[in-house]
Amino acid sequence: MSRTDEFEELRPLLFAIAYRILGSVSEAEDAVQESWLRYEASPTRPRSAKAYLSAVVTRVSIDVLRSARLTREQYVGPWFPEPLLTDPYEDPERSAELADSLSMAALVLLERLSPLERAVFVLREVFGFGFPDIASAVGRSEAACRQLAVRARRHMDAGRPRFEADRKEREELAERFFDAFREGDVDGLRELLAADVSMAGDSGGKAPQWAKPVSGTENVARVLAAVVPPLLRIGFAVEQHYVNGQPGAILRDRDGKVLNALALDIVDGRIQTIRSVINPDKLGHVGPVADAWAVKREVVEARKAGADPA
Repeated sequence: MSRTDEFEELRPLLFAIAYRILGSVSEAEDAVQESWLRYEASPTRPRSAKAYLSAVVTRVSIDVLRSARLTREQYVGPWFPEPLLTDPYEDPERSAELADSLSMAALVLLERLSPLERAVFVLREVFGFGFPDIASAVGRSEAACRQLAVRARRHMDAGRPRFEADRKEREELAERFFDAFREGDVDGLRELLAADVSMAGDSGGKAPQWAKPVSGTENVARVLAAVVPPLLRIGFAVEQHYVNGQPGAILRDRDGKVLNALALDIVDGRIQTIRSVINPDKLGHVGPVADAWAVKREVVEARKAGADPA
């Protein structure tokens, strides 16, 4: 098998590792490309292409994450990962772990770890790498990697939500939620939201968004019921998708451009958390991006003209 064939076979795994470390589609793709360049330039072929390339993409991702830390600390408003609609890597034996590790809830938790802790957790807990390979990838001893893994696991276990285990039940609840969402049905939304539900948006200061997170069944239901009907009246569509391995949706304008992505956390048969990514810099990989400020002006003008009596 040629180097190119080996690399292409491993590309889905490399992207999956990089994305979970970085939380960014564009940065993960760049890390994968850099891994290929280093692999292609290597004078000798490694004994294991998987071990070699996984180590390279991990090191590149750690370096990128370290350089991005200050920017993320200064980010305007909540920081959420770039939404991912499809994970290119599949492993039937680890499908549940892969889906949970991809969720926005998990990636937001990972953001609180150090770059080394994050990388060790991803390699060990998500992809099942042995500590010798992990130690080689992050440049630490096996003993140090075991300590990093324990600290990371403890932190993740303390904050990780218990997602609804049954995929069919999640899909049915999400279907009911988005039906009520489209119709602006406050009562229908109330029935599906947890008492302590929270909703937050990531605009990065580059698009209109709630000034602060909204919490509580009544508040969230009323905000949601007020948001979508005006958009639907001017030609928007709500397309249901799995977003980061959990039920969600993409909002598109009449030209098919992406306005935002929504991801739901479903716990104990209720919507626990709603995250909205509307920062245009985080949506370009999904498709052409709508001008959110222009959309807001259009909705306001439609209301003034009487097209939206709400």
